[in-house]
Amino acid sequence: MRSETAHRRHTAAPPWRGGFGRLWSAAVVSRFGDALRGAALPLLAAELTDSALLVALVTACGFLPWLLFGLLGGAIADRVDQRRAMWTVDVLRGLLMAAFALAVWLDRAGIGLLLVLAFALTALQTVFDNAATALLPAVVPTSALGTANGRLLAGQEAVHRFAGTPLVPVLVGAGAAVPYAVDAASYLLAAVLVAGLPRRPRPAAERPRTLPLRPAGVGMPPRRDVADGLGTLWRDPVLRGVCAATAVANTGFGALIATLVLHLTGWLGAGTAGYALALTAYGVGSVTGGVCAGRVAAALGTPRTLVGAGLAQAACLTAFGTVRSLPAAGAALAVLGFAGMLWTATEVTVLQRRSPAGAIGRVSAAFRTLSVSVVPLGAVLGGVLAGSLGRNTPALAAAVLVGLGVLALGPAARSGIN
Repeated sequence: MRSETAHRRHTAAPPWRGGFGRLWSAAVVSRFGDALRGAALPLLAAELTDSALLVALVTACGFLPWLLFGLLGGAIADRVDQRRAMWTVDVLRGLLMAAFALAVWLDRAGIGLLLVLAFALTALQTVFDNAATALLPAVVPTSALGTANGRLLAGQEAVHRFAGTPLVPVLVGAGAAVPYAVDAASYLLAAVLVAGLPRRPRPAAERPRTLPLRPAGVGMPPRRDVADGLGTLWRDPVLRGVCAATAVANTGFGALIATLVLHLTGWLGAGTAGYALALTAYGVGSVTGGVCAGRVAAALGTPRTLVGAGLAQAACLTAFGTVRSLPAAGAALAVLGFAGMLWTATEVTVLQRRSPAGAIGRVSAAFRTLSVSVVPLGAVLGGVLAGSLGRNTPALAAAVLVGLGVLALGPAARSGIN
């Protein structure tokens, strides 16, 4: 465990000047647009086709590129100037969305175009997200990474839950193309904010260094960059353990997310209004957790924060799956969101601190791909359990899997998470 002095070193607040304010604003603006698109595309898909499979494929195409290109996106993020990569990607996404808004306005948007758009936007996102993860340690001091990650996640969650998604019905009412035009504008604004970031990377001595790794792109093909990212993740016992724990827990959350509407409206009988209230409670908990993440991790230490957040999530999922009460479900989801954001912010901070200098993009890509690729498996598991054993059983299965994820943290905790 770290000393109290070490705890204080990791409580520093990131200065809003010097780059973090612009990066935070860009991330929040971009997520606002993502929320608009994420809510509007399924509505448009449902209007264009009666096929449930095709509607589901729109969502699947927004997930598949992470499995196909996630690792390559990390290699690209380490080969290029991350700031330039981010604003270039956002300009491309803005242009794509503007063209799509025009197609919708002209009534030329078909289901095939939706599938292509969802796939292309997420393929570009693999570069953007990995570059953003790699850029943050060059914008804020190492001591402020925990708080900076928490604030980034809290800001993104707040605009997603309480601004972007609720605004979609209003924008659609103004015109079917309006949500996509606003999304295009959000990407272009985010690009301007990122392009204005100062090009002043922190001195190499301040950057995380744990394992030797050659710079990306120096005498090696992209597949070697990908292999080095995977190899670095595997060789570091802390990163390997946290990734394994996250993957096991994400399997459970895949089961929960896929059946959440069935659980709340069916098993709990909460109806549409209750479903909305429960999701709002989760959003409030998530935002609060992001704001508090840096302080909590500093007070408890990284190992205790991860273990405590995991156990809290397992307990909330158990209560959620056993107590048939809407207030209890709302409270459980609020604490679940709080603890989940603590886990996520701390997990990202560990990755940034332990990844070798110049390799954060590759290691981040390996971590994300391995820990997210299990979500579809969890979704299938949730569907099977809900259909055969009851609509509350995915939540209980998720509780078990999150608990197993906490156990998977054991080797990482013994190796010294920091």
